[in-house]
Amino acid sequence: MRTPLCDLTGVRHPVVQTGMGWVAGPSLVSATARAGGLGVLASATMTLPQLADAVREVKERTDNPFGVNLRADASDAEERVDLLIREQVRVASFALAPSQRLIGKLKDAGIVVIPSIGARRHAEKVAAWGADAVLVQGGEGGGHTGAVATTLLLPQVVDAVDIPVIAAGGFFDGRGLAAALCYGAAGVAMGTRFLLTSDSRVPREVQQSYLDASVSDTVVTSRVDGMPHRMLRTGLTEAAESRSLLRRLPDALRQAVAFKSMTGMSWRQLVTDGLAMRRSQKLPLSRVLLAANTPMLIKSALVDGRPDAGVLPAGQVVGMIDELPSCEELIARIVTEAASTLSGLSST
Repeated sequence: MRTPLCDLTGVRHPVVQTGMGWVAGPSLVSATARAGGLGVLASATMTLPQLADAVREVKERTDNPFGVNLRADASDAEERVDLLIREQVRVASFALAPSQRLIGKLKDAGIVVIPSIGARRHAEKVAAWGADAVLVQGGEGGGHTGAVATTLLLPQVVDAVDIPVIAAGGFFDGRGLAAALCYGAAGVAMGTRFLLTSDSRVPREVQQSYLDASVSDTVVTSRVDGMPHRMLRTGLTEAAESRSLLRRLPDALRQAVAFKSMTGMSWRQLVTDGLAMRRSQKLPLSRVLLAANTPMLIKSALVDGRPDAGVLPAGQVVGMIDELPSCEELIARIVTEAASTLSGLSST
């Protein structure tokens, strides 16, 4: 099943594993790449040296193409781009739109640039700046998300730009891939579905919390980090919903300090990144302080195995998943089912 996404990135199958912080490390990314999909390293929770080590580890595990997700507003974004260029990483993805200059620098080095967007106008902007493709996430998706459903956002973007469009938000099987292709997408991207594989680094007891969840067990809240964030309902989310902003700020500051200590970031770098986030997302200072604690809250749940003390980002598809296949099994099954579904449509 070859699409423009395959031609652009060099992967065998039009399936992308998204760059989930603390989850998308070398083991998951290389497993996805070996299975023929596009694995994407999550760099936002890595220091620059850690990212360099992770990139080299993936390259040791597989010769297949993979990507790295970058924060365009990070104070060391330029250094990370230089790292990708030196290591000849195939794809650079961005959660926020990179500048036109940064896109040009990556493209001049032969790196495919794929920003994630949540609105048609954003897709039009980055396409005009030279982005090679866009990833469109609808409101069903996990983590930071918008309010427009994939079934409405996807056709808007497909009609608006002439570059490959990757659909995200609500996908977990071959029928979804077939539907996305029928809409005009060049492939699908999935986070929750790859988090729930046997190749995922998430502790099994935490994965079980996801497997036990229903479609209605996710909630979109801005009370945790100041931005709309889809996650599983936990004791922490319930507490956040009931507590005032003033009562939440001291905890946010403690978590931010812990993240600084763990990453070795300087106070100057932490403040610079916060101010960049404030400008790019037009957030008040109080919301920036809340956002600073998000990495540690996610780490508490997904790495340390303490769901009630942290955040469990999850798409609504969590209620449709009940097993943990390997990445190879998952991608093979999705592609086979998509081909069968499309074949069935053409024969009716």
